[in-house]
Amino acid sequence: MRIESFIQRLAPIDDHADAPLSERRRIYEALHAEYRPADPEGMQVSDDVVAGVAVRRFLPAQTMGEYIVYVHGGGWNLGSAKSHHGITADLAERLEREVISVDYRLLPEAHYGEALDDCRMVVEALAPAAVIGDSAGGRLALDIAGASQWSGILGVIYPVVGTPTAETLGSDAPLLSCADILSLWEMAANDVPKLDPHTPPAMRIEALAVEHDPLTRPLEQAIERWRAAGASVGYRCAPNMVHSALHGHAELPDMAAAWQDFCQAMHTRLGDA
Repeated sequence: MRIESFIQRLAPIDDHADAPLSERRRIYEALHAEYRPADPEGMQVSDDVVAGVAVRRFLPAQTMGEYIVYVHGGGWNLGSAKSHHGITADLAERLEREVISVDYRLLPEAHYGEALDDCRMVVEALAPAAVIGDSAGGRLALDIAGASQWSGILGVIYPVVGTPTAETLGSDAPLLSCADILSLWEMAANDVPKLDPHTPPAMRIEALAVEHDPLTRPLEQAIERWRAAGASVGYRCAPNMVHSALHGHAELPDMAAAWQDFCQAMHTRLGDA
């Protein structure tokens, strides 16, 4: 698939930007359900509750017995374990570990701090070997790692890093503009933990970005700071790709290659832990 076709596929989400939030959520879920790849053979999927928080569990046919916690994206106000089912099922298969996807409370019904608490409670209950998050979920993963006692491998995929401003963000791109990010950040900012930007959130990090995304520039700058502070950080950027392209990992060759590299690096780190 060409990236232009993928962008067009997700256009209904932007086309209904002024619709009620309930309608935007319905469209978001329906689109990702429609194009979700089939689960790998032998994958066991179940909905569960961990520490009072709803989760979806993905147990591959071959597993090494460790837990991975996944935190989905969606701008903190969209998305669910269901919308990211295709990503987490594939991740569990590639990592050969059970992945637990957190259905944290969404904004604006909840505050960012409550969404973070949901994720933190699951992490504290399971003590996972790794926490991985994409986009808004990547920011939640960063804050879990930087503001809790958990110590493990951190994986982030085009996360929101630092304090987004018009000056720190990169250029607008399809499916995500600077205005989008700043508007969403305004909802969350008051409850985001105040962390030292020069202190790595974890000492072992794998990061994945895409070429056309306002969030890539601040992520790359953060990686430079983390490495300077002694963290081991693996990084790859998928050429030609846009924000949300992870949902097309099975159809977009450039995203597939970067995703495979990210998962292989995570697998290697888990084996070395």
